[in-house]
Amino acid sequence: MQRLDGGASIPAELAGGIVALGNFDGFHLGHQAVVGRAVARARAEGRPALVATFDPHPVRHFRPDAAPFRLTTLDQRERLFAAAGADAMVVFAFDQALAALTAEQFIAERLVAGLGIAGVVTGEDFTFGRAKSGDAAVLAAAGAAHGFAAEVVGPVALDGEPVSSSRIREMLSAGDMHGAARLLTRPYTIAGRVQHGDKVGRTIGYPTANVDMGKYLRPAYGIYAARGRLADGRMLDGAANLGVRPTFDPPKELLEPHFFDFSGDLYGQCVEVELVEYLRPEAKFGTLEALQAQMAADCERAQAVLRES
Repeated sequence: MQRLDGGASIPAELAGGIVALGNFDGFHLGHQAVVGRAVARARAEGRPALVATFDPHPVRHFRPDAAPFRLTTLDQRERLFAAAGADAMVVFAFDQALAALTAEQFIAERLVAGLGIAGVVTGEDFTFGRAKSGDAAVLAAAGAAHGFAAEVVGPVALDGEPVSSSRIREMLSAGDMHGAARLLTRPYTIAGRVQHGDKVGRTIGYPTANVDMGKYLRPAYGIYAARGRLADGRMLDGAANLGVRPTFDPPKELLEPHFFDFSGDLYGQCVEVELVEYLRPEAKFGTLEALQAQMAADCERAQAVLRES
């Protein structure tokens, strides 16, 4: 799996490919259908299979002060695209120069001249180009003019509603981790580097790894049954607090997983934390003893949840 700069020339061995084109933040069931169709076409025609995405997300470019909403990082997307069978990920840097391109310029300069595409697959609602002037019909017309085949994949529905990133974000904000996982086909996972914190957890018997959530969407604040994947590939069961720790001053927003039966040093390492089930909202406790008793109950419940998942 190669990661390519969408503004540079493509390696010769990856030219003439079939490209799945979209934002693909989350890489949910609908995104998987688009990429799956592109990979299937590429294999049938003996061509490279590429997935093109944008970074930062266009919303972040036009609204830099927007609240965090990201569902995946580029590194996470790269692994997901590779698992889906893609040969390369193409990253278009969404900056002012890209935002200024008309739909026709984007097609001619980035897709045809830059990637030398033989075909492109998009979702039905995908738009691109200045003022969102490009859509499936524009791609189809351009394909006829430039000699590539454009294909559109319709929406995927689950429980009678289309699968979408906005639907997933609503579920996560409500603490519906099972619902979000069904649409994502995996637990919602936050990746981040472990930082030094106040080290309060270790003094009360529950050491935690303090993970900065960066620009990820914030699910409902509270306590979660969680799993962590370490840099060496080990998976650890645990319970995680996500929020501002109302018992302690000053409030500080963190994701703090406590991994059961683990005593190693994780400082500086990148960990991935899967939020499996929402257990309860955050609460403020009057004493450390009350907090410890609740944490013991939370860990017991988390262990029971993870045994069954």
